[in-house]
Amino acid sequence: MSTMNGQRETKLKQLLYQVPPGFLVDSDWMTRHAISRQSVSGYVRQGWLEPVKSGLYRRPFSSGTSPNVVGGWKIPVLSAVWLMQHRFHVGGASSLSLRGHAHYLSLGSEFALYLYGSNIPRWLSKLPTEADVKTRSNVLFGEGATGVENADLDLSSDDDPELAQSPWRWPMPMSSPERAILEMLDEVPKGESFHKVDVAFESLANLRPRLLTTLLSLCRSVKTKRLFFVFADKHNHAWRRHIDMSSVDLGKGERALTPGGRLHPIYRITVPADLMPKETPNGP
Repeated sequence: MSTMNGQRETKLKQLLYQVPPGFLVDSDWMTRHAISRQSVSGYVRQGWLEPVKSGLYRRPFSSGTSPNVVGGWKIPVLSAVWLMQHRFHVGGASSLSLRGHAHYLSLGSEFALYLYGSNIPRWLSKLPTEADVKTRSNVLFGEGATGVENADLDLSSDDDPELAQSPWRWPMPMSSPERAILEMLDEVPKGESFHKVDVAFESLANLRPRLLTTLLSLCRSVKTKRLFFVFADKHNHAWRRHIDMSSVDLGKGERALTPGGRLHPIYRITVPADLMPKETPNGP
């Protein structure tokens, strides 16, 4: 009996060591760590774990944890990626905003959290957090992770001293600005507006042309690529002239994108009038 108790205690120590306060684990994680359902039930009774949803558990937050942390989306996402080994990343407008390139949200608005991947757990969009979770597949670039980077996302920004000193400071897998702007363009016009993309482009003065060229060659959406060059030409950042267009397939034919829009003379896609090339005395 003492041997069994000792084994349970070892499993509990393993659990507490690997799961920081507030982080989540699911039944599959328990199974991989040989923690039985009986043990899980015992941990719940003792208050070492709390059930969140069916098959999903949280190690309780420490007392006095900031409400911003408790209701935040960062710990659930980090739990899914680093503890439960799901493969997905934060992308699109969410990544640009988190990296400080564009702040679209008014104070108090729900944060639109774009997640990209083929293995995003369904419970992420059902948790009561301050984020509006929008899940997307990898169809834009395929399964490759080009342009996805591990970014340091400081949990201490939520004013929780324990998290600030925690040894578990996992980075957040996020799209680079180069990949994120293409993901954002893919949402136009239904999910993102031309205006928001325009604001984002204005802040993207330091993109890496080599990475951009690679991503454009991998991108599977003709609409997205054509729109990229419409905005790139308008803002004309220094990196624009270093993009190798010979490796980018812009497709054939015209693309009708926005009702009442005008057909761009170079990229053959309908856009709002303010995105058309400026006319000169000698023509556009």
